[in-house]
Amino acid sequence: MTNAISPLAEQRRLLRRELRQRRRALTARQQRDAAQRLCRQLRRLPELQRARRVALYLPNDGEIDPTPLLDWLRRRGANAYLPVLMPLADNRLWFVRYHAATPMVRNRFGILEPCTRHAAHRARRLPAWALDLVLLPLVGFDPHGQRMGMGGGFYDRSFAFTRRRGPRPHLIGVAHTCQQVASLPSAGWDIPLDAIVSDTAVIRPPRA
Repeated sequence: MTNAISPLAEQRRLLRRELRQRRRALTARQQRDAAQRLCRQLRRLPELQRARRVALYLPNDGEIDPTPLLDWLRRRGANAYLPVLMPLADNRLWFVRYHAATPMVRNRFGILEPCTRHAAHRARRLPAWALDLVLLPLVGFDPHGQRMGMGGGFYDRSFAFTRRRGPRPHLIGVAHTCQQVASLPSAGWDIPLDAIVSDTAVIRPPRA
């Protein structure tokens, strides 16, 4: 018996490959300029101006770089957190406080993250619900607020609780402008975002 790939899954797979190629094609100068423009957009968001516990990521595979925010967050007395692949769990994330002395390793995807032994101390990490704001890297997005991630479901599983009532962080997707498409096929497991921010625009998806 073969596992047939649905037309929607194949459409998303092909589009994900194309959009990753677009961002990888950007030059180092284009990446730096886009990162600065992105961070100017982000600093204007009232959600980020109020936030004291902010999760972001270290860029990989051409992702837009949010790390120019780190000095700005530090000057405001806000703490930065990085995602860490949770050991012995099904594609979920820890969020570990990050600073210049944090010991780092490469995870199984080759992405730098705080080492597991360091991250295992509860005092160094927060549960996902206790964060004020999370910046999520996107592979693609459209003008209606639909978005596409890498396909692993790490953020969707880690923030599935946001569909229920209770404490929740603001979820902000970020990407290069070149990753925008006219329309994206949606998937039922995608966690809704509060905003999508590129280096040129802010999109506020309608919330049910």
